[in-house]
Amino acid sequence: MSATTEQVRFWSKVEKTEGCWIWKGGLFINGYGRFYPTGGHHPQNVRAHRYAYQLFNGPIPEGLQIDHLCRNRRCVKPSHMEAVTQKTNLLRGTGITAENARKTTCHKGHPLTGDNLILRKHGWRWCKTCYDEAQQRRKEKQLGK
Repeated sequence: MSATTEQVRFWSKVEKTEGCWIWKGGLFINGYGRFYPTGGHHPQNVRAHRYAYQLFNGPIPEGLQIDHLCRNRRCVKPSHMEAVTQKTNLLRGTGITAENARKTTCHKGHPLTGDNLILRKHGWRWCKTCYDEAQQRRKEKQLGK
């Protein structure tokens, strides 16, 4: 397969290391690489990692996102990427949603498992022990204790 002029231009902006393949071109404000497939600076830009993924793997399936397994937003190495759902991508990350999902205890140290776990809509998890204690305090306050 011979590379197109567009692909030659794309790869000229990539530094291949033993680990990640680092995008050296322009970046979006959130740190992802920005590539203009047609060469001009107009709204037709794409995220560099998505472009690289599609060169090697074909179209990104509908409803899926590209997750950087290496956690490096400037990486365009296809083997460092996987097409996943938004939920999977969020939970693998380092944001507050992912951190909360990985918690095994509440802020007081009670387990967030089994009979001590209250599952709320939208996936929220509550500690039953803390919830029961808060309910007891509310009742006592209402009774003037």
